[in-house]
Amino acid sequence: MLDLSRLRALHAVSVHGSAALGYTPSAVSQQITKLERETRTTLLERRGRGVALTEEALHLAATAQRLLAIVEQAETTLEERRGLPTGRLSIGAFASAARGLLPGVLAGLERDHPALEVRLTEVDPHLSVDLVAKGVIDLAVAHDWDIAPLPAPEGVAQALIGGDRCDLLVPEGHRLAGRDAVRREELAKERWICQPPGRVCHDWLVRTLRTAGYEPDIRHQAEENHTQLALLAAGLGVAMIPRLGRGPLPAGVVAVPLDPVPVRRLYALWRTEAARRPAITAAVSSLQAHGTALGLA
Repeated sequence: MLDLSRLRALHAVSVHGSAALGYTPSAVSQQITKLERETRTTLLERRGRGVALTEEALHLAATAQRLLAIVEQAETTLEERRGLPTGRLSIGAFASAARGLLPGVLAGLERDHPALEVRLTEVDPHLSVDLVAKGVIDLAVAHDWDIAPLPAPEGVAQALIGGDRCDLLVPEGHRLAGRDAVRREELAKERWICQPPGRVCHDWLVRTLRTAGYEPDIRHQAEENHTQLALLAAGLGVAMIPRLGRGPLPAGVVAVPLDPVPVRRLYALWRTEAARRPAITAAVSSLQAHGTALGLA
């Protein structure tokens, strides 16, 4: 008999590497080694300095996806008949939502639904929709901007959580510090601090400033907001950073309102076939309630 948890690990790796469900490389290796013994098949092969799934492993992962979908349908039916959120619910969220929104949501779900086991994984919003569609995670919290709408493929439902406002952050003493509002056209000569290319916020910033008529001078790139804030405090540039999960500004950094105010929209996404799960309903309701309490409107 094939172990379902090992098939789940193999499927997760085939979709998005070992980080898809928060596995460590050693945990993945152990699961797949056991699966190799069960199937008497080589599933991993070395390529250069790393490893990759063999063709047999990819075929098995595709079968695992179908099996997991059947298991999910059975679990959904049982949970629906009970009428209470139960079982395991995996949630993926981008970094600032995981920091600024999810702690309260997770604590509330744990308190109100003790039979529900919720697991959180930090996931880039570019990847989360695909992870939901392929059944790697049950629910995702993702975001988009007005000029870069979030694609929702067939079979994935979504609900708006709220809007997260974005400020221009500048070093104290900057020429724009203290202004009531700043228009994007006034930022042509600034040096920018932002996320690396390929991230939603980086792509949004570049497209926004190009729309304002100029190419941004991006001097420093950092994944984490806290790193960007440290660079700002050192006077190394300016940044546009949303408020959710940003935390208090460090000494030497000032927020200036933008006109018009950029707003990113936060969504909850789940597979339509899992919409009947009370756990999905409870989690989405909690996300929306906490979003409203945090001023995401």
